[in-house]
Amino acid sequence: MQHEFFSRRKMLRTGIAGIGALGLSRWSLAAQYPEKPVRVIVPFPPGGSTDVVARLILQKLGERLNQSFILENKSGANGMVGTEYVAHAAPDGYTLLFNTAGAQTLSPVIYKANYEALGSFEPIGMVCDVPVAVIARNNLPANNMQELIALAKNSDKPLSASSGSSIITLMTEKFKRIIGVPGIINVQYKGTSPQMQAVVTGEVDFSFDPFTGIEMIKSGKVKLLGVMLEQRSETFPQIPTLREQGIQDMDFNSWAGMLAPKGTPKAIVDTLTKHLEAIVKDPNVVAKIKSFEFVPKYLSGEQFGKLIQSDHDRWKQIVKETNFKLD
Repeated sequence: MQHEFFSRRKMLRTGIAGIGALGLSRWSLAAQYPEKPVRVIVPFPPGGSTDVVARLILQKLGERLNQSFILENKSGANGMVGTEYVAHAAPDGYTLLFNTAGAQTLSPVIYKANYEALGSFEPIGMVCDVPVAVIARNNLPANNMQELIALAKNSDKPLSASSGSSIITLMTEKFKRIIGVPGIINVQYKGTSPQMQAVVTGEVDFSFDPFTGIEMIKSGKVKLLGVMLEQRSETFPQIPTLREQGIQDMDFNSWAGMLAPKGTPKAIVDTLTKHLEAIVKDPNVVAKIKSFEFVPKYLSGEQFGKLIQSDHDRWKQIVKETNFKLD
């Protein structure tokens, strides 16, 4: 009996020591992180809107944490290739994801994605809202949304639109239904940058663009027909919103934010969240994000997770209501 008593007491001590060591190791993990360069996957080609914002944020993270945060583009399948890659990466804080609403919350609804919108990730934080502009090739005989609609209805050949993400794909399909022109050709590209370039070169007639082409707009290489915002753009105040031009039910939006694989230690996620908040609230960073025509908006990991879930649920409802199907 006495031997049994001492054995139990030894086990108890061992258990307490183990719990203490676990707590210490978690504290040490946060204190030492990151000990080596961190890969951050952007699931779209270089030059797109997500890529531009990510590079700014990662530069600042590197400065604050005194370590390299290396951006790696893994594009394909409307962002699913890179998103899935991170979902199945080791949850050690050294492979992260910088993603948008489409690949994160819509693609799992309309494709057979090997990841869950929220269940496969630990949200770190949201950085900004990403508004959408309607751009057209320079020689298209339309200068606003109503002229675009009239041209789509009366043209001898179907108009074409480029789509470089799942949200843009659904957005274009809904626009076709709203204006009653199902014949518009929805041409798929591997990211918003090549999607925009297709308008610049005249491969397609128009596109719903997350302001990837802002410099092209400013330089006059493409036309800006409208903006999908509640209020007019500060950069282009002369351009009416879609609602002002009589187009309802096109209240799509996107965002950019950072995530880690599910199971990444909370200490590491909290460290990244803390620094991300400071970066997004930095006045210089705010000004830079605004210069991209994005809307700086920080959400904590918990808030970001709730948004991801609500967006995912919303897309499921929209897809069901519109009976949207991919060809």
